Amino acid sequence: MARYNAKESEPRWQAEWERRQTFVTREEPGKPKAYVLEMFPYPSGRIHMGHVRNYTMGDCLARFRRAQGFNVLHPMGWDAFGLPAENAARDKGVDPRGWTYDNIKAMRRELKLIGLAIDWSREFATCDVEYYAKQQKLFTDFYRNDLVYRREADVNWDPVDHTVLANEQVIDGRGWRSGALVERKKLSQWFFKITDYSEDLLAALDTLDRWPEKVRLMQKNWIGRSEGMRFTFDLSNGERLEVFSTRPDTLFGASFVALSPDHPLTEQLAKSDPKLQAFVEECRRVGTAEEAIETAPKMGFDTGLTAQHPFDASWKLPVMVANFVLMGYGTGAIFGCPAHDQRDLDFARKYSLPVLPVVVPEGTDPKAFDVGNEAYTGPGKLANSRFLDGMDVDAAKAAVAKRLEDEGRGTRTVNYRLRDWLASRQRAWGCPVPMIHCPKCGVVPVPDADLPVALPDDLDFSVQGSPLDKHPTWKHVKCPTCGGDAVRDTDTLDTFVDSAWYFVRFCDPFTSDPVNREAANRWLPVDQYIGGIEHAILHLLYARFFVRGMKKCGYVNVDEPFAGLFTQGMVCHETYRTAEGANGVWLEPSEIEKRGGKGYLKGSDQEIVVGPSEKMSKSKKNVVAPEVIIDIFGADAVRWFMLSDTPPERDIDWSEEGAEGCWRFVQRIWRQVSEAEGLAKPGTAVGEAAGTALDLRRATHRAIAAVTEDLAALRFNRAVARIYELSNAVQGAGTDVDGAVKREALETLVKLIAPMMPHLAESCWEALGHTSLVAEAPWPRAEAALLAVDAITIAVQVNGKRRGEITIAPDADEATVREAALATEGVVRALEGKAPKKVIVVPKRIVNIVA
Repeated sequence: MARYNAKESEPRWQAEWERRQTFVTREEPGKPKAYVLEMFPYPSGRIHMGHVRNYTMGDCLARFRRAQGFNVLHPMGWDAFGLPAENAARDKGVDPRGWTYDNIKAMRRELKLIGLAIDWSREFATCDVEYYAKQQKLFTDFYRNDLVYRREADVNWDPVDHTVLANEQVIDGRGWRSGALVERKKLSQWFFKITDYSEDLLAALDTLDRWPEKVRLMQKNWIGRSEGMRFTFDLSNGERLEVFSTRPDTLFGASFVALSPDHPLTEQLAKSDPKLQAFVEECRRVGTAEEAIETAPKMGFDTGLTAQHPFDASWKLPVMVANFVLMGYGTGAIFGCPAHDQRDLDFARKYSLPVLPVVVPEGTDPKAFDVGNEAYTGPGKLANSRFLDGMDVDAAKAAVAKRLEDEGRGTRTVNYRLRDWLASRQRAWGCPVPMIHCPKCGVVPVPDADLPVALPDDLDFSVQGSPLDKHPTWKHVKCPTCGGDAVRDTDTLDTFVDSAWYFVRFCDPFTSDPVNREAANRWLPVDQYIGGIEHAILHLLYARFFVRGMKKCGYVNVDEPFAGLFTQGMVCHETYRTAEGANGVWLEPSEIEKRGGKGYLKGSDQEIVVGPSEKMSKSKKNVVAPEVIIDIFGADAVRWFMLSDTPPERDIDWSEEGAEGCWRFVQRIWRQVSEAEGLAKPGTAVGEAAGTALDLRRATHRAIAAVTEDLAALRFNRAVARIYELSNAVQGAGTDVDGAVKREALETLVKLIAPMMPHLAESCWEALGHTSLVAEAPWPRAEAALLAVDAITIAVQVNGKRRGEITIAPDADEATVREAALATEGVVRALEGKAPKKVIVVPKRIVNIVA
C-alpha cells in the first residue's frame, strides 16, 4: 500500500465535509448542547502557530462532543476593528475596510487548511455593518437603562498629530509616531457603569469552578475589593482633606500626606505655584495607564502645607503631591506609613522622611526592631502607637475606626480598585457611538429606526485629528427630538465592546434583533471557551459585565458568559542570531541549518548563535508559517504535534524533528489500517475472546475509557499517549487474532484519532470499507466487563531504595502483599537474612520496608 498522501487526502475530505454541510449547527430535540468557542482572531493577514494550537484544541473538543451525540455550536468570526487597519490607512493610503476584508479572506483560507469543524455559515466580522448596527442598538439600550454615561476624563494627547493616543502608544512619555511629549488632556468620554456590578462580579468568581484559579485570582485582584476608612486631616490652610486607607492601624507611623497630581487641591495650589504646575505636567507625561503610573520612578513635591494628625494636634505632617497616588482610587489622597508599605518607604527614603515601625513581629522588642529598605507587611503587635500598643492589627483597625467615627472624622467603607469602563475612542475605524449632540436638547440617542450609524466610505486619514470629526458632511444631522441642527458623536467604541458580546450573536447571527432571545437562552453560557492568558482580565471581565447589562435590558437570562475557561500555553521556538549582543541580527528558522549539533547560516560555514526557545514573535524572527509546515507534513501531523507530549496549559516548543515524528505516526496508523488482513466485514459482532484476542479487546476498551475521560477534561496529551498504547497493542497482537476483534480494535483506533487527525481518520474509515463519514460516526463506548484489572504491579523499596516490584491481585489483602514483597529477590538480598524492622503497605501503590 502506498504512503498516506496528505496533500491529496486533506483537500478531498475538507471538500466533502463542506459538500455535505457536516459541521453546520443542528439542534435536534432531546440532545444535550455543547457550545465550544475559541477566542476569535484579529485579521492581521496571516495565522501563526499559536492560532493553530488554539483552534486545534477547540476543534478536537467540538468533534469529540459531536461524536458523543451533542448538539454542537462551534462558530468562527473576526475581531476586525482596531488600530492596525487605521495605521495602514494613514501610512499606506489604503482603505481600512478593504485591507481588513482582504486579510480575513487570506486567514480564512489558511484556517481551512487545518481542517476545522467550524460552522462557517455563522461567520461574521465585527466591522460588518450588520454586526455593529446591533451593537449600536445595545449601546442605546444600555443608555436607557442607566448603564452608560458621559463625563470628562483624561486622555493622552499628542500635540503634533492632534490625536488621542492609547496607553500603549505612549513610549517613555512621547507619542509613538510623532515623538512629541504627550500631554494629558480632559475630554468628554463615554463610560459603562461596570462598577455597579463590582461586588457581583467579585462574588460570582467563586461559582466559576471550571475556570483556572490563576485567572480568577487575576480578576479578583483587578476588581480589588478592600475594606478601609475614609477620614479627614485638618490642613494648615484651614481646609479639611479626606483620605482613604486600608491600614488605619498604622496611623501613628504616618510621616506624610500625599495628593494625586489630579486632585482638586493640587490643581488649586498649582494655579499660584508655577513649580508645582510644572511638576504636575511632568507627572502627566507618563500617560493615563494605571500600570505606567504605578511603576514610574517615585516623584514628589512639597506643597508647603501641613496636615494635623487626627489624634495629636501638635503633630504636623507635610502635604506632598506624589505621582503614584491615583485620583481614581479612594479619594485621591493618602497618608504615608513608610515602615509598612514599600511604595511609601521608597518615597520616604528618597525625600528623607521619618520611618517609624508601628507593627512589630510578635515577641520582638519594638526598640530593637528597625526597617531597612524593605517594608514590614507581616502580622504582629502594635507598638509606638499610644492607645493601640499591644493590639493585633485587626483589633487596632477596629479601635482606630471607632475613635474616628465617634469624633465624626471618618467612616468605615468598602472600596474597589475597579473603575468604570472608559469606552470612547477618538478613532475612525471602529463602531460609531450612536448619539447626537443638540445645542437645545443635549445628548440624544439615535432612534432605532435611524440605525445603523454607518461609517462613511470616503474617510480621509491624512488629516490631523479624527477623520470622522473632520469629515465635511458625516457628522451634521438633524436632532431627532427637536428637528434642529445637531452633530453626531464622532467617537467610536473601544474594540473590547466588539468582543464583549460576539459569543451571544453567534447563537443566531441571522436575526434582525441584536439577539435571538430563545437561541441565546438555549445555547448560553458557552460551555468551553479557549484562549490566551493575556485576555484573563479585561476581555473576560468586560464580557462578564456586558452579559449582566444585556440581562438587565432583557436580552439574555444568564449572568455568566463562559461556564468553562481554558487558557492554552504559547508556542515557542529556538531563536537564532548572527552574533551575541547588540550586533547580532535575528535570523528566521528558514535561514539556518543544523550540522553536528551546531547552527550555521544556510549554505555557508558561518556559525550562528542558537538562543533559548521563546514565544514565537516577529521581532525575533523565530516564527514558523503554518502553511509551509502543513505543506511539508500535512495538517494532521501538525495537529497531532500541537496536542501531544506537552500539557495543553503549558508552553510547547515547536521543532521540525517533532513534526517529523508526528508524520511518521500518521504513516504508521495508515499502514496498520490499510495493510490489515483477515478482517471481518463491517458490522460483524464480536464473540467470546480469549488469549491474545481478549488482551486486544481489553486494550481497546481501556483506551476508549481513558481517551473519553481525557478529552472531556482537555488532557489532550494524555489522550495521545493512550492512543499510542492502543496502536502498540494492535501491532503486538499480530495477524492471527480473530477478524472481528481486529476490526473492533482498528475501528476504535480510527474513531479515537478522528477528533485529532480528522483527515487521516476519514481515509482510514474508508479503507476499512465504510461509505459514511467517520465525522458522523458515534463515539465508541467502553464495555465495563473489559475494564476490570486482573493484576496490578507495585514497587517494593528497602530503606527508600527500589529493590523490585510485585504483581498482585487488585484486592489482595495486606498479609498477601507483605509476603510477596518479602519474597522478592532484591528484598531478600537487601535484608541479608535479617528480619525487617517495619513493613509499610500503601494499598495498590507501594511497599516500604525498613531494614
